[in-house]
Amino acid sequence: MTQDRLAPLHETRRRLGRQRWRGLVWLTGAADACHQEALALWQQGGWASPLWVAAEPVDGIEVACWLPAAKARTRLGGEQDLVVMDAVSAESGFDPEAFGALAGTLRAGGLLVLMTPPDWGARPDADYRRLAEYPWRAEQLSARYLARLARLLRADARVIAWTAGEAPPRPCLPEAAPAAASSPDLDGDCLTRDQAEVVARLTRLRRRRPLVLTADRGRGKTSALGIACARLLAAGETEILVTAPRPSAVAGLFERLAVLCPEGQRHANTFEAGHGRVAFLPPDALAEQGEVGGPGRLLLVDEAAAIPAPLLGRWLAAFPRIAFATTVHGYEGSGRGFALRFRERLARQTPDWRACHLAEPIRWAEGDPLEALTAILLLLDAEPAACPEAGVAATLRRLDRDALARDEPRLRALFGLLVQAHYRTTPADLRRLLDGPGVALTVLEAGPALQGVVVSGDEGGFPAALAEQVARGERRPRGHLLAQSLAAHAGEREALTARLRRVLRIAVPAERRRHGTGRQLVEAEVARARRDGIDLLGASFGAEPGLQAFWQAAGFRAVRLGLTRETATGEHALMVVRPTGPAGQRLAERLQARFHRQLPGLLAFELAELAPAVVMALLAEAPAGPLGDQDRRDLDDVAFGHREPGLARPAIQALVRYRAASSVRCQDEALALLAAWAFQGRATPWLAAQLGVSGKRGVQAWLREAVARLRHGDRGLSPGEAGR
Repeated sequence: MTQDRLAPLHETRRRLGRQRWRGLVWLTGAADACHQEALALWQQGGWASPLWVAAEPVDGIEVACWLPAAKARTRLGGEQDLVVMDAVSAESGFDPEAFGALAGTLRAGGLLVLMTPPDWGARPDADYRRLAEYPWRAEQLSARYLARLARLLRADARVIAWTAGEAPPRPCLPEAAPAAASSPDLDGDCLTRDQAEVVARLTRLRRRRPLVLTADRGRGKTSALGIACARLLAAGETEILVTAPRPSAVAGLFERLAVLCPEGQRHANTFEAGHGRVAFLPPDALAEQGEVGGPGRLLLVDEAAAIPAPLLGRWLAAFPRIAFATTVHGYEGSGRGFALRFRERLARQTPDWRACHLAEPIRWAEGDPLEALTAILLLLDAEPAACPEAGVAATLRRLDRDALARDEPRLRALFGLLVQAHYRTTPADLRRLLDGPGVALTVLEAGPALQGVVVSGDEGGFPAALAEQVARGERRPRGHLLAQSLAAHAGEREALTARLRRVLRIAVPAERRRHGTGRQLVEAEVARARRDGIDLLGASFGAEPGLQAFWQAAGFRAVRLGLTRETATGEHALMVVRPTGPAGQRLAERLQARFHRQLPGLLAFELAELAPAVVMALLAEAPAGPLGDQDRRDLDDVAFGHREPGLARPAIQALVRYRAASSVRCQDEALALLAAWAFQGRATPWLAAQLGVSGKRGVQAWLREAVARLRHGDRGLSPGEAGR
């Protein structure tokens, strides 16, 4: 009887297979009833590679076919023909990242079954525990995000909306477009013209002409890299380096290599054929090798949007031949931000770079219902709206999240702006935007168009006893990044008991940047924080001179710098604050004093490799009085006598601090290099390479002239101007 009842679903599956499409089954009902229906489908379908995603193993499902949602990324690079996602059990919930990642692994003719309660969206599910920051509990949060998903699924005729206990309906699927006739001149190893064009470009990479390859999921991007590697090895290439966020991201590359080079051998993450080899190195290992580039060196970077931009920039300079490949509308939601923002760096460093886009799908056919539905549900293809014509008045407005969740065009435009402005925006960020506790959104609008958005979240307000436990490292409540970091690392209990507000995201359309829009949004947040009785407004970001300058100009000051580079940004995390009340002013002063007391020691040891430009921006905030008589004498002895500069290091440090704090030439590259020598102990070889001088004598001559000019005048000194 059950088999007869499932007949419409099997018929739909056969039709999807004929059209090379995939389907989304939305199975609703009580948990036991949903599990029973899904198990029947699992057992009857003759599936080759099924996967059951749930918090705990399920009776009747082999353990090898079960996966917790948190490990969804481990299946990237593989393929499934059935994915069952449990969002109906009390211990399971809907994980946006897992849904997006696993939808992309489903091959043509496959089904993704999403199990939910019949009233999905009426309340938060179990996965909201990750969203519930102290003192909130998951059940206290709103469920706007889930309600939106349910509303969209109900409204889309392509969804197979199946109620447990009833026969599954036949979806309303459009007719597939006629299959394109294969071209007689199509590359035999490639499945589409797009892929053949990409392979041709990869095999013709030229010095200082990087290739940026973008593609939606399922377009054969990684396979194209593998085909190109095989042809390069056959043409005599001796070594090709490959990197990606995870080895699994390039599994398809090595699979194609093995097929096209059957005589080759693979050893772990290296493939050798003849006299050449393809070697995978993770980004951190590649970065640790220092100057890995050289004449003729070749590097292929896959999923570049998930790798910190500073690393990409270093490789761009180090490797004469390089290609960057990334997914644009992917489960990480970051490709478009990469594609737009990385172009600026490419234009500066390698103006002859080239772009190539893979549009035609390979893993499934054009018009695939699941791809379209996943993009709609997770806003993977959200784009910011066009900016208004000049002269349209702009207004600031606080958004109502209830109204935003029901206004799909506005939500798409807002999320699209956030994706464009940030590398690492993910589907889970949309849920936080709509349901995160204490989250608020302020937008600058000109008519219906968004000119900017700032997202903030409230922190702090801990009881004194809990604040003491956190400061001693005994407790770590969920959330409150800024407050807990300042308490744990600076020892300031008041950072937890005070009321803090953190700017989580700020985004402005590319054409509106450097027009004061970001500053206007920040000032609006400052004013609102004062009205709400907030003590401190803060932010946390990867330390780089451009961002530091923005926040410094807005009146924020550094209070903490991470000792290691962040995985997401490749930079040291910098925390800045601006007081918005009397108590906040006192707290900010203590935090700043403590930070600048620690800074010289950190620069000499833990932060010895910090970029000199970042060092200068930090020193510019430090209080520095006029030079004393002894300092002036020591400096003159270095500049005009024969005193060894190292013996006058304290005086040179005082000079650098004085010039930085007085904002005189604090952006001068020479002053930054002098700071690197004085505070970070950068060795002579490093400094000589930066200056373009030879040996210790050249560096000493440059140091003397730099001290003389900074001591007695404000004219800057260009690297290499002295000491030759």
